Amino acid sequence: MGGSLDARAELSVDTAQRLVRAAVQAPSRRERVALRAALGRVLAQDLLVSNDIPPFDTAAMDGYACAAAELDAGGNADLRLAGSALAGHRHVGSVPPGCCLRIMTGAPLPAGCDTVVPHEQCIDDGVRVMLRGARPGAHCRKRGEDLACGAVALGAGSRLGAAELGLAAAMGCRELRVWRRPRVALLSSGDELRAPGQALGDDGIYDSNREILAALATRCGAEVVDLGCVPDRVDALRDALLQASADADLVLTSGGVGGGDADHLRAACADLGDVAFWQLAMRPGRPLAFGRIGQGPRAALLFGLPGNPVALMVAFYVMVRDALLRLGGAQPRELPRLRALAQTPLRKRAGRVEFQRARIARLANGGWGAWSTGAQGSAQLRSMIDADGLLVLPAAQGDLRIGDPVEFIAFEGLA
Repeated sequence: MGGSLDARAELSVDTAQRLVRAAVQAPSRRERVALRAALGRVLAQDLLVSNDIPPFDTAAMDGYACAAAELDAGGNADLRLAGSALAGHRHVGSVPPGCCLRIMTGAPLPAGCDTVVPHEQCIDDGVRVMLRGARPGAHCRKRGEDLACGAVALGAGSRLGAAELGLAAAMGCRELRVWRRPRVALLSSGDELRAPGQALGDDGIYDSNREILAALATRCGAEVVDLGCVPDRVDALRDALLQASADADLVLTSGGVGGGDADHLRAACADLGDVAFWQLAMRPGRPLAFGRIGQGPRAALLFGLPGNPVALMVAFYVMVRDALLRLGGAQPRELPRLRALAQTPLRKRAGRVEFQRARIARLANGGWGAWSTGAQGSAQLRSMIDADGLLVLPAAQGDLRIGDPVEFIAFEGLA
């Protein structure tokens, strides 16, 4: 990675993101999984259309099928009813001139018919049908209209959601070839940490960070390996990191990354690998290490994240999320940002990018307003629950007044 930077240097977020992108390698192992098991997975090869979708001209609405030539200038006609067609039951033969066919959505259009008139525009006495206000060619789906045979339905690197799986099912796929899930090892550092369910004692706190990281990593498609809590000793942390690097593609640690007497990550990493940076010009999440630990092809990427839970979550969203998606074979897209107007004053000191928790709602003029959730302390996890997302305040930005424009990233969709 080009060696560690000055430990006192605060790297800009943009520069740090570029370093991370350059260090992440694409996956190399594929596997086949059943369609129902493919949700959230990443397609490992282009999925080509093996048959036209739809496979035949079909009715897009319930109504009556006829030839457009039967309609007069006003879209009207008086035709004899020649039968009916249901989805899955093709009408045999063509529809004679002067006739129409009662047809249901999804049924194949018979030869000679190129127009469907919705039933509410028709009067049917059981023998003849009066069509009124029809549009020639309306309400018909043409063969191959959605996808033609041989086209790329889904490109390699597509993350498979409900629509993608539905499309694969429409093509008749039972299995899909996907990238292997990246393995992510989690560990927390601190003598004070207790697992939920354990007795706290006089000086313990429950470890929420591993639960947060496990949830975030799982949402990004990872297979999570939990290595538990590690005591505040350099040797214990070094041993845990060695184990993690042997078992995982990415190691996420929480705590021990600052400069305190009990922060041992720097010493533990000294002879295990290469750390590119230790501090970022962002708030929360300033102490954040990134590098590689282990030797040879099994070396793992490392993110040393802050110990406070809000800082941990923000650091994951800003630095880890895209790296993890890329390790899984996906091509992350930039998250959309909403422009809003501040509805509460926002305190901000120039020099670092800040991510402040906020709620948003529509204003009377139709625009969006943003309200701070209040205190922005990096240990106040409740404020993440009360927020709809994060305000992104640039490094050069100072305090904001009510009515000042701000950019907002919603939590919804942040896999």
